[in-house]
Amino acid sequence: MVQNPARRTALVDAAIEVLARDGARGLTFRAVDAEAGVPKGTASNYFASRDDLLNQVGAHIHQRLAIDPAKHGPVEQAPSVELLTELMRALFHHISDDRTGWLALLELRLEATRRPELQAALTETLRANLNANIEGRRESGIPGDDMTTVLLYYAMTGLIVEHLTVPEVLAPFNVDDLIANFVNRSLEP
Repeated sequence: MVQNPARRTALVDAAIEVLARDGARGLTFRAVDAEAGVPKGTASNYFASRDDLLNQVGAHIHQRLAIDPAKHGPVEQAPSVELLTELMRALFHHISDDRTGWLALLELRLEATRRPELQAALTETLRANLNANIEGRRESGIPGDDMTTVLLYYAMTGLIVEHLTVPEVLAPFNVDDLIANFVNRSLEP
């Protein structure tokens, strides 16, 4: 296998674009090559199989969608409900700005229902992501407990899915207000 990490990342990012636009059935090596603007056959030199490519996309997509609290949150704030709210808003807006990445993740989730190996890999990645969020909240001292993190994780997931797939459903609501309500209600005794 070819070992150019930058090219591999570019191919995985191209695969994310194809997956979001064309779905799992449209994800071929040829489509990835075309999206990446590389010669035909390049993707097949980097990935052993289509399943390998799907697994690499699943592993990479969370890095692409993750926010860096130092960049997106008011770092100078002490741990508080306000800080948690701002971080959730930053997450929402960051993911909204990478609509393609999130739609590709939805396609991966659907494809995982048909591919046990992908389901296992995606389960591991999503579980690690949730656990990292739980641990990050613990270490930061932000209010709440582990269940607060789980509730916010899934509330935000649902909000993002709705916003990116059928945004008119949310048209009557202010998203930032919804996020503040998620945070406040998840912290209620």
